[in-house]
Amino acid sequence: TTNNRMELTAAIKGLEAAPANAPVVLFSDSSYLINTMTKNWKRRVNQDLWAQLDTLSSERQVAWNWVRGHNGDRWNEEADRLAAAATNGKVVERLDANQTGGSTTMPDHNPTLTHLDDEGRARMVDVGGKPVTDREATARGHVSVQPETMRLIKEGLMKKGDVLTIAQLAGVMGAKRTSELIPLCHPLPLNQVQVELELDESESRVVISATASTSAKTGVEMEALTAVSVAALTVYDMCKAVDRGVRIEAIRLVGKSGGQGGDINLED
Repeated sequence: TTNNRMELTAAIKGLEAAPANAPVVLFSDSSYLINTMTKNWKRRVNQDLWAQLDTLSSERQVAWNWVRGHNGDRWNEEADRLAAAATNGKVVERLDANQTGGSTTMPDHNPTLTHLDDEGRARMVDVGGKPVTDREATARGHVSVQPETMRLIKEGLMKKGDVLTIAQLAGVMGAKRTSELIPLCHPLPLNQVQVELELDESESRVVISATASTSAKTGVEMEALTAVSVAALTVYDMCKAVDRGVRIEAIRLVGKSGGQGGDINLED
């Protein structure tokens, strides 16, 4: 639905830029948009935008042409390049029909939900055309326990064994199995996974950090988050017999580097 709404908005803006009664050829890689306007496919949502599109197209002589995304079509690739640059707020060179150049600073905006196709169905993102780059991501979380549970963990007195060491290994193993756990996640060749667990006695919690790195075409955030999650679940499993109030909390990405999206630092 999000993708469809953005495709509709792009078509609306394009038609608004053309004078009334003008002949217009509109190209889109959204088969849903083109087929809805030419073959009367069912309009399930976004009725407000469809109404705008009907009005604008009725005032112009519109020919609707579908093009396959990333097929080498010059303007399709140009639009994709501008959109990718806009998500980063970069200054990009924008071509006009006569190949004259100019530059503009594109504002930040929310990108599309890449795991949905034009009809809102789940899909695995095609990363075949992306370059291999070094990528890294760090995630954190914590497990809150009772003070007595904290003492047992610290002194290695849990019946199931050394909580911190076992949870650390579980986190590394979890990172390596991420693509088997998350349906649309790509399997990645991991260069390294580091999982660290520290006891925060003042807050009575086990703090977990995980950093994953790869040389690949897509990011490694999910592997870092999975490492923290599996480590936290392991702490929970090893402590639940003596502490029914164990809580897994605040699992989040704190930073990443590499890839087209650039570096992100969400916490110091």
